[in-house]
Amino acid sequence: MNFSAFKKILASQVLLMSAFAAQGQDSTAEDWLRNPSMGNYKAYAEFKMAHYAEARHIWETLAGVGNADALFNLAILAEDGLGEPRDLRRAEALYVTAANAGGFKAQYRLGMLYSTGGAIDKDLAKARQYLSLAAAHGDKDAIERLASLDQPERPPGTFEEAEILASTGRHAEAAVLYKRAADSGNLAARTRLAWMYEAGRGVERDLGQAAQFFMQSAQAGNAEAQYATAVMYRTGRGQPKDREQSLRWLKRAAEQKYPAAMAALAAETDNR
Repeated sequence: MNFSAFKKILASQVLLMSAFAAQGQDSTAEDWLRNPSMGNYKAYAEFKMAHYAEARHIWETLAGVGNADALFNLAILAEDGLGEPRDLRRAEALYVTAANAGGFKAQYRLGMLYSTGGAIDKDLAKARQYLSLAAAHGDKDAIERLASLDQPERPPGTFEEAEILASTGRHAEAAVLYKRAADSGNLAARTRLAWMYEAGRGVERDLGQAAQFFMQSAQAGNAEAQYATAVMYRTGRGQPKDREQSLRWLKRAAEQKYPAAMAALAAETDNR
């Protein structure tokens, strides 16, 4: 099942150009634990290539020391059944652990899951609890969802309706509404749609289409899409390998205080 927060992320971390190039493909658990940002980036690159077992191995290593992003990404793998049997209870437990470790993407995801039911038992009290935590981090989607829960008579907008559908596993229907919202200028919807094409949720997997949607959102100023575009240029998946372009988009995302991009730049500076 897709995450509406995606990520948010998902999972996402860093473009350690010099460090990654120096260590190549032979990074070890010790390297990842010493530099979690590099580990999360490496795992995200593997995820983009559909190397789910490799990504999971890295994220499990980082999750062992409580890394919220790694826990969130493991939950995504379990929820969607990517490289492993689908296990919604395991996904819920991982989301909870990530949320309690301060992961706002997991907080938003749990809020959506608890508010809609379907994947896990509906619990509006827990939904409000986790959405409030995400909202405190400035998550606009969480703020909007909280408003909807407080005003049940208000019909959801197209983007919010897509989020609800995605949280209940109706990905194909969600993709249609994300596209409709994106065509109306909603950058978050366009970025969500890009993630769906990248992972093949509700649509046929198409990295070229994902790259196009990410680029459109990135050029319009969406930090999440800017980060995703940076990683595409770094890995050569969806975009041609181009270190200069990768750094350009990474810096633009970091300027908007996107956490993964900020960590990437800080880690790259430390490794020079």
